[in-house]
Amino acid sequence: MNLHSLDFTDLSRDEEGYLIEPEDWDEDVARALAAEAGLELTSDHWDVIRFVRDYYDEHRVAVDARFVIKHLSQTKGAGRNYLFELFPYGYVQQTCKIAGMRRPRAWSVG
Repeated sequence: MNLHSLDFTDLSRDEEGYLIEPEDWDEDVARALAAEAGLELTSDHWDVIRFVRDYYDEHRVAVDARFVIKHLSQTKGAGRNYLFELFPYGYVQQTCKIAGMRRPRAWSVG
């Protein structure tokens, strides 16, 4: 899929650009949302995004950042700072958005 041809009008998004329905998400949507945010996704980005999506699929809510940080610690030997290296505008602003989550109302950053 050409990222520039993804028609976001086909997706329901809130005023901040978060998907209204996480089920509308797929990897092409993630790539386009990342491009919109100025990020090129690496394998480590995808690891985090897939962790967030898997948690959502199992629990039907977005995972709290502290669980993502724990995942990074266990799988990469990295922590909070690495999460913010990957997603410099923050867990909610970039990670949740690119992973297709609704915008969380209140959030812990770990």
